[in-house]
Amino acid sequence: MMGGGLRKAKSVRVGGKRLNEVLEAHERFARAVEGGARAELAGADLSRADLTGAVLTHADLAGARLERASLREAKLTGANLAGARLCGADLRTCDATGADFSGADLSGADLSGAELFRANFTRCILRGAKVRAANFRQAILREADLSGADLNIASLRQTDLEGAKLDGADLQTSIIRKV
Repeated sequence: MMGGGLRKAKSVRVGGKRLNEVLEAHERFARAVEGGARAELAGADLSRADLTGAVLTHADLAGARLERASLREAKLTGANLAGARLCGADLRTCDATGADFSGADLSGADLSGAELFRANFTRCILRGAKVRAANFRQAILREADLSGADLNIASLRQTDLEGAKLDGADLQTSIIRKV
């Protein structure tokens, strides 16, 4: 384990392979380079994994366990994270444009500065999450639980908040405009 209790990608095994090998093959896949393979990580236990800066564009992480993992500055564009457990995960400044977080649990996660444009957070749990300065423009947050979340300076322009639970959420300096 490295500092902060994170597990290095080369020490995590998924389906008999080392995670760093899966990530390298996926990065080649994302760049459409020969020898690339899509990361099929649905249901994988990646808790406390260090995925800082990882390229996971269009990766399948549905139902994965990512509790307290670091996805800081990761590329999650179009990734499937439906039903994933991301409690306490670090997603600061990640790019999750168009990603699917529907039904995911992001309780206590830090998404500060994250690019969440057109992402799907339907029925997602974001209780106590820190999403300062995140861009939720055109995102779907239907029936999401944002109780106690810090949404200061977050952009919620053209965001679907129908049925969202905002009890105790800090929206003081959020940008909320429906066009």
